[in-house]
Amino acid sequence: MNCPTCKRPLPKEQTRLTSRHFPFCTERCSLVDLGRWLDGKYQVPVEADEAEIQTLDVVEPPPGKPSRR
Repeated sequence: MNCPTCKRPLPKEQTRLTSRHFPFCTERCSLVDLGRWLDGKYQVPVEADEAEIQTLDVVEPPPGKPSRR
C-alpha cells in the first residue's frame, strides 16, 4: 500500500493498529491531506434532480418582512 499523499510505499508492518497516521506514512502527509480538504481541493460530487434545482432557485423573504420586488 502507498501513502495517498506522497505515494511512497508504507512499511508492511504499518497498519491501522500500529500507526496513528495510517494510511499516511507520516504526520506531515496526514496534515497535507487535511489542508487539502479544508481548502476545498477535495469535493464530493452531488447530483441534484430538476425539481431540487427549481426549488433552490426560489428565494422567499423571511416571514414578516416585505419582499423587494
